[in-house]
Amino acid sequence: MTKQRVFRLPQRTSIQDLQVSEENVPEPSAQEVLIRIKNVALNYRDFAVPTGKYPFPVKDNVVPCSDLSGEVVRVGSHVEDFAEGDKVIASFDLRTLYGAMPDWHHSLGTTAWNALYGNVPLKPGQTVLFLELPLITFEGTGGVSITGLILARAAGAVTIITSSSDDKLAHVQKTYGADYTINYKSTPAWSQEVLKITNGHGADFILENGGAGTIGQSIDAVAYGGNIAVIGFLASCPQEKMPDVAALALSKGAIVRGIMVGSQQQLEDVTRFVTSKDLNVPVEKVFGFGRDEVVSAFEYLVSGQHIGKVCIAVN
Repeated sequence: MTKQRVFRLPQRTSIQDLQVSEENVPEPSAQEVLIRIKNVALNYRDFAVPTGKYPFPVKDNVVPCSDLSGEVVRVGSHVEDFAEGDKVIASFDLRTLYGAMPDWHHSLGTTAWNALYGNVPLKPGQTVLFLELPLITFEGTGGVSITGLILARAAGAVTIITSSSDDKLAHVQKTYGADYTINYKSTPAWSQEVLKITNGHGADFILENGGAGTIGQSIDAVAYGGNIAVIGFLASCPQEKMPDVAALALSKGAIVRGIMVGSQQQLEDVTRFVTSKDLNVPVEKVFGFGRDEVVSAFEYLVSGQHIGKVCIAVN
């Protein structure tokens, strides 16, 4: 039987816990297809899992990462929708065809699309704020914010993005066309800057990556009746300084909605949108599939140098 190289985490204290082994390539059942993985894209979640910082359930001896592209190499006898050679992207919970995710054990890769279209859909001319914040010990501009920025601009929205780096903000504005940028270090009251930019209206959508440490300002910055998609947990806040989120949300009539990635239907929707608009999500750097290179990919993500996705090419 053919063997495959597999990375697993027998424990989760650091990136160095990654162990490599040779395992049998599984045989697809009649209802399954076998996919040869070609590329893996890293997310902050993929750093949080091996370092024990992910606050949600993780199974034992887990294979890290979730976002992938690949090619169908074997098709089960009862499968009609796929053929050998088809190019595919990850949808790793086939139970959630549409609607809300049932739990944290079953999630997909469509966070930005879910934030913009999963509840009240984004309309042309509305304003979207993307928060880029320090990722515990590092800051990179990529993942959800850049993807969301590209999707929102293609849909005709006005976009605002934050960062602590003027150089990154200038690059994002020049390369990806952000309409407005805010350096939250030089402008710590960034919510007031959002209100100034929008002539007091506020942002109709906010992709909230910070969590407890930023949710107060996000509600200040959101438009009346606007939408805040709570995606991250990067900015902590002492319990005694926690904002009264319920009262603040009520004061704005705002929707504060937790995002558990997205469904298969949303994955198909965003794929059609990206294809029809001929959009390209930027790839900052690609690493190889040896253990040292995989560890280096994680370390590069941690360094915060990236603007766009950090990927691993599986040969």
